[in-house]
Amino acid sequence: MIDKETTPTANTKPDLAAKYRGACVEDLQLPPAFCLSEDAPISHALEAAYEREFDQLPILNDRRRPIGYLYVPSLKQRFEAGTIKEDDPVYKCITHFPLSSRSHPYTVIHPLTPLEELERFFHSSGTDFALVTDVERKWVLAVATKDDLEVGRSAKLRIIERSMRS
Repeated sequence: MIDKETTPTANTKPDLAAKYRGACVEDLQLPPAFCLSEDAPISHALEAAYEREFDQLPILNDRRRPIGYLYVPSLKQRFEAGTIKEDDPVYKCITHFPLSSRSHPYTVIHPLTPLEELERFFHSSGTDFALVTDVERKWVLAVATKDDLEVGRSAKLRIIERSMRS
């Protein structure tokens, strides 16, 4: 009989669940999201992004549903180049989310979403961030980035290493 714990296997890729050791999005301790209305002025977006050091700002429609985001570095470039003015509405610069469909299903990322699922979302969607919402998608709670995921994983590993030394 083969001992599965000591016998090497051909699969050397670590299991994502083991990589994150049961952690979920809530464990990342993300700052609360700051969302803007699609009618907000560009100046408001730039100020909010600067104050909070955010690169992405979620944009909401009049029903408070996420419809897209502003990528702040691009917004700054356009502002400095003079192609947009500070009193222009942000809807002129929105990157819209694709409408949910069979070919592009909406993936709900909420506080209890396992981190391995968040990583799979980043890989499958090709984006660097995800909106964290409540389960019903009524409220945008935070924005999670690939960097947040890596920092969270590193912090979790340090905690585990300390507990093993004790």
